[in-house]
Amino acid sequence: MHYFKRWLPGFGLVAALVLLGPQVVAADEDSAAEPGAHVLAAEIALQRQEYLEAAREYRRAAESGNSVEIARQATRISYSFGFNEESLRSANRWLELDKDSDEALLYVAQLQLRLGKLRDARRSFKKLIARSDQDPDERVLSLVRVLSQEDAKNADAVMRTLAKPYRDSALAHYAAAVMALQADDTAYAEKRSLRAIELEPDWVKAKLLYARALLIGGKQEEAIDYTARLIGDDPDPDPDARMELAVMMMTAGRDDDALSQINQILLEQPSRYDALRLMAIINFRQENLDAAWDDFQDLLASGYHTTDALYYLARIADFRGELDRSIRLYSQVRSGAHAITSQRRASALIATQKDDPDRAFEQLDEFASNNPNFAVDMVLAKAQLLEALERRDEALDYYGKYVKFRPDNEGASLGRAELLLRMNRLHDAILEYRRAVKRWPDSAMSLNALGYTLADRTDGHREAEKLIRKALKLEPESPAIMDSMGWVLFKLGRYDEALIELDRAYGELDDHEVAAHIVDVLAALGRNVEALELLQSAESKYPESDLLKDVRERVFPDSP
Repeated sequence: MHYFKRWLPGFGLVAALVLLGPQVVAADEDSAAEPGAHVLAAEIALQRQEYLEAAREYRRAAESGNSVEIARQATRISYSFGFNEESLRSANRWLELDKDSDEALLYVAQLQLRLGKLRDARRSFKKLIARSDQDPDERVLSLVRVLSQEDAKNADAVMRTLAKPYRDSALAHYAAAVMALQADDTAYAEKRSLRAIELEPDWVKAKLLYARALLIGGKQEEAIDYTARLIGDDPDPDPDARMELAVMMMTAGRDDDALSQINQILLEQPSRYDALRLMAIINFRQENLDAAWDDFQDLLASGYHTTDALYYLARIADFRGELDRSIRLYSQVRSGAHAITSQRRASALIATQKDDPDRAFEQLDEFASNNPNFAVDMVLAKAQLLEALERRDEALDYYGKYVKFRPDNEGASLGRAELLLRMNRLHDAILEYRRAVKRWPDSAMSLNALGYTLADRTDGHREAEKLIRKALKLEPESPAIMDSMGWVLFKLGRYDEALIELDRAYGELDDHEVAAHIVDVLAALGRNVEALELLQSAESKYPESDLLKDVRERVFPDSP
């Protein structure tokens, strides 16, 4: 299936090239044909899954011609694939060609925000507000949906500026509170939602937002009591308030109380499918799988929250070992928060349980082809599946493609480094880890990954200690970093200090790797009885652990 045909509905490739110029191949002879040549190059790149090159070619087509339609499609395609810089350039070209386009201006504003250009984003969003036929404060509130898709702290900063002129607007204060809450500034969210309530005392949504701010701010009981009073004081309580109370109770671990509220909602409003969804999720959490299955089947039949229903039905079928059914259900999750997880799981089951890796990769390719906004994620999914199948050279190629597409994805860079380690390419892995630390110098994850690798695989223990100490300072409660610290101290011969860190880590994380490290340290301290007891205990929980097998062979080769 051609991407171009999907992105230009009703156009078709040939029709598009006719529109853009008759001399497509002879671009040097006729500059009017140049956009068409770029479009053709983009189409070829898409067929090869060279998504970034395709985005660049579409942008070149937009910049080299005067077609608003091509500029619009170039923006949308780059945006869909997540190539934000390319998309912003195309959106600016679109706006240059069609200065009155609110859609183009919205793309520009959102992409400026996404790229951290906050001053430019503020200006663009203000222009959108000024252009709107809505009251300005209503327009501010309507932007919450857009801003909610972006980095929470940047979006919060922009929203505070946008809402500031409307000091007497409950809508503007509410909008500011929503974005502050997403940025985890619960104190500011409380303040702004309270101001909205002062301006509109009967506005239930503002009161529920205030309660949510209390909940997220750690004041669970206060939030629940406040919401319960809202319901109790109203002879005809808003069903949304009861739903909010049910969510709060579930968050607080009070599932039975939450179910009681949900049952009341469904008694009063049988078609309240968000309540049915919440009940199904609670039953799933409580491992009442038969009840959860029935609830999700009812939800699926209703036509509401279908992707959630499919995902959880797939998980239940997966748990029950119903292979074909789980694959079929996972495969149908094509949008929403669970799409990537579902497609990855479906392909893994096809490859490993049905022993059909070719079909597994077709599954990922078909999904990418039909869902361009997930296409780059499927590149990473293929890398991970290839790695699981131990086709490591191919996996490395796909990791490289993904990192090229998403150079700001720290996890993918570290994943590529870990694969290099498993391929025994230590030098290359360390170079990759060093690049990650240089790119993210204040990331505990990258610092710890490099530090542990140096401690475990090289003699660079002093450098490793410095890196791990910095990581531990950034995340002092991380058991993984505590384990790294214990291990590097062991390598430095500081066994007593090592044991303190490893015991801390094991207390937080019952893990076979931490256990193996403690066994090594206890043996080095001459505490062999304790070491053997811990080893045997860990082996009973992790009988397949290669790390535990290794430490047994080294430390207790003659023990049964």
